Amino acid sequence: MSHVFPRHTRAAQPTIASGEGVYLTDTTGKRYLDASGGAAVSCLGHGDPDVTAAIKAQLDKVAFAHTGFFTSEPAEELADLLVRHAPGSLDRVYLVSGGSEAMEAALKLARQVHLERGEPARHKIIARRQSYHGNTLGALATGGNMWRREPFAPMLVETHHIAPCYEYRGRREGESAYDYGQRVANELEAEILRLGPETVMAFVAEPVVGATAGAVPPVEGYFKRIREICDQYGVLLVLDEVMCGMGRTGTLFACERDGIAPDILAIAKGLGAGYQPIGAMMCTAEIYDTIRDGSGFFQHGHTYLAHPTACAGSLAVVKKLTEGKLADRSMEMGGRLQNALEAAFGQHPHVGDLRGRGLFRGIELVEDRESKAPFDPSRALNKAIKKEAFERGLICYPMGGTIDGKRGDHILLAPPFILEDRHVDEIVNKLDATLKAVL
Repeated sequence: MSHVFPRHTRAAQPTIASGEGVYLTDTTGKRYLDASGGAAVSCLGHGDPDVTAAIKAQLDKVAFAHTGFFTSEPAEELADLLVRHAPGSLDRVYLVSGGSEAMEAALKLARQVHLERGEPARHKIIARRQSYHGNTLGALATGGNMWRREPFAPMLVETHHIAPCYEYRGRREGESAYDYGQRVANELEAEILRLGPETVMAFVAEPVVGATAGAVPPVEGYFKRIREICDQYGVLLVLDEVMCGMGRTGTLFACERDGIAPDILAIAKGLGAGYQPIGAMMCTAEIYDTIRDGSGFFQHGHTYLAHPTACAGSLAVVKKLTEGKLADRSMEMGGRLQNALEAAFGQHPHVGDLRGRGLFRGIELVEDRESKAPFDPSRALNKAIKKEAFERGLICYPMGGTIDGKRGDHILLAPPFILEDRHVDEIVNKLDATLKAVL
């Protein structure tokens, strides 16, 4: 009998034994193609020798030292490398242990900055429906994933939500993609004015929406308008790139594709590629200077901030993404994967939309293509697809509630950037067999 508290108490899981490249193998010898990188984590695949060597080398020096007393060479080098490649004026890196921690740090920094600027009334957060920003209480409150929020609603801080930029579902007949993007972006201005600009602290968004809606990219011009609105009303723009960043969408930072930069940014997942738990909150020089020249102390912290071993592993990962051109490879192989998906499923009677950027791809499933009607949620289609694909040796990331938290099903694909053409073929063939079996 296991004493582990698992995610699902009624599901018996196989035990992992090893990983190599894009494959994972369990203790029975069964091999699985990791087509979702876990949860868009394993961007370099499994068993990368350079990352492993970097971690071992750091362990031979010192595994851990508390940031209340020391900094470390891996933390300093990692921060320098991230800032060197960062968009806009992002200039400081606060290293944590994962995505939810990065988002909590981002939200608390946003609040403290307004306090130190003499704007104590600014405490309200605006985010988007069908978003996900983490499972800790502050991040959970910010997210618009209703299924995750509802049980804990009485415990959540005040947040407000506007429409997502979800072209497949939201663009009106006869409306251009650009006009649609401007219309939904302008909901932010309307909400700021409704709440009172002097009370709004930050607007939070994923540049490409991940698990909740399935790799939904913005239309051209959407985020440029969002940036203008935030600047106009003194609202901080916080971008959550925990899932879509670090090369996942074809550039190191996802917001690069939209020609904007945030005030505060959260990254994780691909930052460490799964080799060590790590995340980071980045901020502009202006925000950092506000803290430095004010109280001088960010009133926040965790035990494992800037963990030297995690930073050493992450430094090796980010070097591969930048100097090793693997972020560029994500763009190239993402195009090939999209072409293969369109060839196989472009006319599928139950595939409504194929979308995404880089190696971050979503397949939205519908009962009827013409009306875009989703399947009945009671069918639990996404769960059936996950189970069937897994039995066939394919790990993918299906989710339900795509449209409004209750209706809709999609499949998220986020394979390692080392993907090859033969792996693309294997993903598509196994997905095809899965959909035929389930539908």
